[in-house]
Order: sequence, then structure tokens, then C-alpha cells
Amino acid sequence: MVMTTLDVRPVFYIVGALVTIIAAAMLAPMAVDISAGNPDWVVFATSAALTVFFGVLMMLMNRTDTVVLNLRQTFLLTSVAWVVVCAFSALPFMLSRLSLSAADAFFEAMSGLTTTGSTVIVGLDTLEPGLLLWRSLLQWLGGVGIIAMGIAILPFLRVGGMQLFRSESSDRSDKVVPRASDLAVAVAWIYMILTLACTAALALAGMNLFDAVNHAMTAVSTGGFSTSDASVGGWKSASIEWILIVFMMAGGMPLVRFVSLARGDVGPIWRDTQIRWFVGFLVVVSAALAVWVNQALDLPLLESFRLSAFNVVSVVTTTGYASGDYSLWGPPAVVAFLILTMVGGCTGSTAGGLKIFRFEVLFMVLRVQLHRLYMPHRVLPLRYNDKPVDADAMVSVMSFGFVYVASIFIVALALGAFGLDMITAVSGAATALGNVGPGLGQIIGPAGNFQPIPEAAKWVLSLAMLLGRLEFFTVLVLFNRQFWRQ
Repeated sequence: MVMTTLDVRPVFYIVGALVTIIAAAMLAPMAVDISAGNPDWVVFATSAALTVFFGVLMMLMNRTDTVVLNLRQTFLLTSVAWVVVCAFSALPFMLSRLSLSAADAFFEAMSGLTTTGSTVIVGLDTLEPGLLLWRSLLQWLGGVGIIAMGIAILPFLRVGGMQLFRSESSDRSDKVVPRASDLAVAVAWIYMILTLACTAALALAGMNLFDAVNHAMTAVSTGGFSTSDASVGGWKSASIEWILIVFMMAGGMPLVRFVSLARGDVGPIWRDTQIRWFVGFLVVVSAALAVWVNQALDLPLLESFRLSAFNVVSVVTTTGYASGDYSLWGPPAVVAFLILTMVGGCTGSTAGGLKIFRFEVLFMVLRVQLHRLYMPHRVLPLRYNDKPVDADAMVSVMSFGFVYVASIFIVALALGAFGLDMITAVSGAATALGNVGPGLGQIIGPAGNFQPIPEAAKWVLSLAMLLGRLEFFTVLVLFNRQFWRQ
């Protein structure tokens, strides 16, 4: 049998184009620094020049007559693009007065683009406006990439049961718009409208325009980067927290459903079982924790519910904002938030984690298995959103769940080998793989920071963030020798 190697030219041509886009994005924080009279604008000018040079160079060196990707090239593009774009996005952090090391800068950029929200930067309240905007912009752009992946790429790659969502852009029975390209444009418009609406609401609630823009970008993208070390809790505003709760929930829902809503069709939102599970789960958990907070901290019930709801929504949607240090709420709350770290939002959203739809499928499989114990001959068809769930999708979901949990153990073991305590190691692994942001414990908890941990541990966590964001198998398949041969 003749073995042929994989043609990587189309892959790196597209990567070069993406790197060039990142270079153009650097002009926004450069303009902000210029308008503020900050000399750090030179940092972004230099970073943009280097980035566009290498981006154009990659495009020129890998030109082909037609840029058409096969399945293996798509797998490779998905992983390589995030790593290369992240490397160039780290340049401003290294060249600025922060002078972050390669490990710290890559960690910060990866945390931004994967909308994780973990940070190694201390002193956000005094940081230059350009760098603050760059962090938020990375999360906002990363959110666009995540939605594109969730709608177009991952269902095509049949990763982790995502083939259940190929209907969103291909099946005639559930077409929102005529073509997949039209769907991408429509979702991008919804994403931008949500960002503008959140900006306006936060500005009316008392934030200055710069902070409102930054928090709108990181709320809708469920990223969680803030312009203050105290995160959202620094504003001490109930109205700001409720506004962010609404937009974090919106960012954690399938944006395709908002396209249907904008076209005057409310039905798909109510019929989507994933959204019903998502909203119901948030309400029940928030109410339960509110009762606990009310008793444990002796706070008024309404304030307890707001405090609980904000942090529950923040963690479940993998945003990572904090309005208080929930590690001080007592052991039951700490355990609850560790579990919530792994839940995640809806597919087709910017949220990470296991995703609600996988819990739905696993619950259906469990129910069928229980029925078979006492009715072995009864046939119970599995349906998700009124569509049949085949055996391939079930195996994908169960495999994903196994790899997810196993990866938490492996990453936690690696972090423990670098000297981190058990709570920090386990929660750090869970928050990185789930793209959540804050962990638990004194070091990386809601009131902490990832800066003190060893640099080797930051490289491990950066890889974990990438694995979680790309749904594991997209990266792991590259380590198969047969993948590189025809």
C-alpha cells in the first residue's frame, strides 16, 4: 500500500491569514494607548508589525491553486491555528512593561483566546488601557472562533457527540438560514448586538464606557477577564451584577437560537431541551446555594440569591467573574463549585465544560439501561430534540466523558508533581480543562491569581486549556502515527 504524507500547505495558508487578522486587531489597543498618551502604543505597533510580517510570509510560502481542506487537514488546522495565533497574541505581554516570561505570556494569551479567564497579571487597576483592552479583545475574538468551531467544524469532525448538531446548518428540517455561510454571518451579528447591548446596559448602570466595553466583551464571550483585581465585586453594584448574569446566560446559550428569535420565531428557543435544562439547572442550584449562604453568612435572602446566582452562573457558563470569595462559604459550597466547574453551558455557545447536551444524552442512556434490567426485550429509542440519537453519537459522548475525567486526574497529577497542593492541583486541572478561570484554594481561588505557580505548571495548564477548548479528540488525534499517512 502506498503511503503519502499529509499536505500541510492549505493549513498554514489559512493560519497565516488568521495571524494577519490578529495583527489588525492589535491596532485597536494601540489606538487606545495613543489617545491616552501612553507610550505603550509602541508595543502594539511593534507586535503588529512582527505578526503581520510572519502572517503574510506564511501565506506566500504556502500558496496553492485551491484552498480546500480534507478531514485530516481540518483536524490539523483546528489545533495549529489556536497554538500559532496564541503565540503571536502573547507578544504584547512580553514586550510591554510587564515583561512577562514566555510561559506567563503564552498562558495569558491562551487563557484569553480560549475564554478561560485565568490570569497571571497582578495590578489590573493600574494597568495600561491598551493591555486591558487587548486581554478583553482576545476573549471576544476567541469567542467568535469558538462559536464557529461549535457550529461548523466540530460537528463535521464528529467529535464528542457534536454530530448531533450538524442539523443546525445542514438539515432542511431545521434550517435557520439558507446556507452555512449565511448562518455564520447571522451569528456574528447576534454576537455583536449582544456585546453592544451589554455595553449600553453596564454604562447606564454606572460603569465608565471603557470598563463597560471590556466587561461586555468578556461577558458575552463567557471569558471573565476584568479590568480590576477585585473582578466585578470591586464595583459593589447589584444592578451591574444582574446585568452580567443576564448576558453571561445569553453567552452560554446556543447563539443559533437567537438568530431564530431575531427572525420572529420564538419556538426554537422553547423547544430546545438543552436551553430548558440549562436555565432550570441554574435556577435550582442558585436557589439551593442561596439558602445555604443565607444561613452560613447571615445575609438577607435576596442578597444571598444575587450573590449565589452571580457566582453559579459565572462558573457554570465558564465565565469566571467573581463577586465574592465563595471558598469562604463553607465546605459544602466549595465542593459544589468544584462540581459546577465541570458542567459547562450549551453547545453552539462560547461556554466550555462538558456541556449540557452531553449530560442529557448520558441521562437518557442511563434511563434506557435501567429499563433493560427489568424489561430486556423492550426497545426504547433515544431522541434528542426530536432527532434520533444513533449508537455512534452515544459512544462519542461517553468517550468524551471518560477522556474529560481522566484528563482532570492526569493534569492534577502533573500539577501535584510541580509542588501544588491537592485542592490547587485538582481545581486547577478542572478549571483549565473546563475553561472556567478561577480555581479553589488560597493561590488560584476567586480572590487569588495564577502568577505564583511554577512556570512548568503554567505550560501544563496552557495545554489543558487548549485540550478543553478543542474538545480533546481534535488534539489527541494528532498523536496517532497513522493520522500523518494516507
